[in-house]
Amino acid sequence: MASIHPPVCTFGWQAPDYNLPDVDGKTMSLKESMGPNGLLVMFICNHCPYVKAILPRLIADVKELRALGVYAVAIMSNDPTDYPEDSLENMRKIAQEMAFPFPYLLDETQQVAKRYDAVCTPDFFGFNKNFELQYRGRFDESRKETAPNSTRDLFHAMKLVAETGHGPQEQISSIGCSIKWKEA
Repeated sequence: MASIHPPVCTFGWQAPDYNLPDVDGKTMSLKESMGPNGLLVMFICNHCPYVKAILPRLIADVKELRALGVYAVAIMSNDPTDYPEDSLENMRKIAQEMAFPFPYLLDETQQVAKRYDAVCTPDFFGFNKNFELQYRGRFDESRKETAPNSTRDLFHAMKLVAETGHGPQEQISSIGCSIKWKEA
């Protein structure tokens, strides 16, 4: 399994719209997902060791960000054919077990991932309230294991976005597993 690094932030890039079902079948749009001070769009999946390493802390950070007016949504774009752990049924299961404080959306056609140019899981896109990209970086320095005493890069970046509308100039790209694209 190769590690992939997405590009860092293109400041001001406009968030592409989406209409995707969550694990309960309710459709969510970009506009419905936006918080009063911003939105964190997270491309994640169930099987990725990079996601598993950060998930409990990600959930805690998303709860704190919500209190600051930054909402979050997770999108699963992998083809579950070769990765059954990423099936809709298993998405429902993990969302319930982990009590996700954010909608977990299924991008079955993979069109949303393509419009965002998402390349890995996790891949984070932090937008200000004007839907302008302000952060595309890592959660923290964790890899496949949790990095002890690591700086909360994502949290601090999105807190800054909530407070000022702008993300940090210095950003370190995320690392993760490649998105599992459907064969043409």
